[in-house]
Amino acid sequence: MRLTFLGAAGTVTGSQFLLETAHARVLVDCGMFQGSPHEVLRNRGPLGYDARTLDAILLTHAHLDHCGLIPVVVAQGFTGPIFCTPATAELAELVLLDSGRLQEEFADRRRTPRRAPVGETLPNEVITRIEKPLYGEAEAQAAVRLFRVIRYDQDVEVARDVRATFLDAGHILGSAIVRVFAEARTVVFSGDLGRPDTPIIRDPTPVSDADYVVVEGTYGGREHEPQDEAVRALGEAVRIASDARGVLLVPAFAIGRTQEVVWELNALLDRREIPPIPLYLDSPMASKASAIYHRYPDAYDDETKAALKGREHPLDYPHARTTRDATASRAIAKAARPHIIVASNGMLTGGRVLHHLRDLIDDERAVLLFVGYQGEGTLGNALQNGAKEAVIDGRTFPVRCRVRSISGFSAHADESELLDWLRGFVRGDRRPKRVFVVHADPDASDAMVPRIRELGLEPYAPKWREAVVLD
Repeated sequence: MRLTFLGAAGTVTGSQFLLETAHARVLVDCGMFQGSPHEVLRNRGPLGYDARTLDAILLTHAHLDHCGLIPVVVAQGFTGPIFCTPATAELAELVLLDSGRLQEEFADRRRTPRRAPVGETLPNEVITRIEKPLYGEAEAQAAVRLFRVIRYDQDVEVARDVRATFLDAGHILGSAIVRVFAEARTVVFSGDLGRPDTPIIRDPTPVSDADYVVVEGTYGGREHEPQDEAVRALGEAVRIASDARGVLLVPAFAIGRTQEVVWELNALLDRREIPPIPLYLDSPMASKASAIYHRYPDAYDDETKAALKGREHPLDYPHARTTRDATASRAIAKAARPHIIVASNGMLTGGRVLHHLRDLIDDERAVLLFVGYQGEGTLGNALQNGAKEAVIDGRTFPVRCRVRSISGFSAHADESELLDWLRGFVRGDRRPKRVFVVHADPDASDAMVPRIRELGLEPYAPKWREAVVLD
């Protein structure tokens, strides 16, 4: 049996792992690379396999860096099943159709070459390659038709002599740890692991038995601030913007992070810790994703289920205003202040959040609040690290707004939480032969490797496109 790391190796995004047995070829995730333009160019390379020879795809969850290249694989001849949980099927359909539509729109604009973010210089031919769509809505629709749902804890034969079980990963709605059994070996793929005791969805499932483990290490070497401190900081940012008669701008990814931020804003409002100022949810995808969250109450944790009894849904902020089109989005700039804007995407690499940032970045009354990971080479990362100027749509702006960050809202487990999850394998009947650290920048994986070794496990950080024999 062989495992090839076709993405998320030496970097955070582009999740894609090819598991080959004597009788089958199964892909676990098929995601886009995201972040800097040079990172995004990896999406244009050859797949590393013949898509027509794949037997199945196992999808851990609906974020674009885990599902975004599925339409490319389908367009190149894959016709097998794509297994995922019911909630992931709905969310991934939303994500892929939106991705295809946006790529087609970008291709139609014939934009002039712009300066790359964070001081990078890209030749014109590279910019042209970036703007050419990987796929459109039709290709995304073809991919969605191949989805086959698996419920948590259901043991399913996904290919010849290959069985898989999906376990709750606690990352976003529908997210899964995938346990694969083939050729008398068990391989566990963590996917993106969530954090214990976070709002809305259940905690990650403990796992204790595997021959090999593929674990994410996004926050290797780092610890999140306590949830209570994150909520306090969120309330403080709201009050600062309110007192200044300004705007609080929160870049957030549409699925997962937006729902958690709205939950906490609603709770702060209930406790009268923030003033009742308007909230603009400027992301059609986030609104649609929240509607999907409403349809899966069985996935909620006990706290959320208790909160639902006798009150409105905690994802329904009473002063929220949802924008449906670009005209309504632009009109927010003229809205009465103070107010809050939550818009995607979370790393400032695209989306409606950029035109809000352009309007607010030199406004001393505005607060820019990061609530999630900022990839290396992104505008979000540069601002988070104190950049004094920012290039947005080819124009340079001075940074005069207040810039703040909260790590406690991350949907990813931090180092201690990842190690706690891995301890389950130490306590199990058999220890894994090797633990592969993926979804991590080099500094994060370098931090994780010795800590995993201290547990008595054998860690390894694979390189991009490296193939490993699982004996």
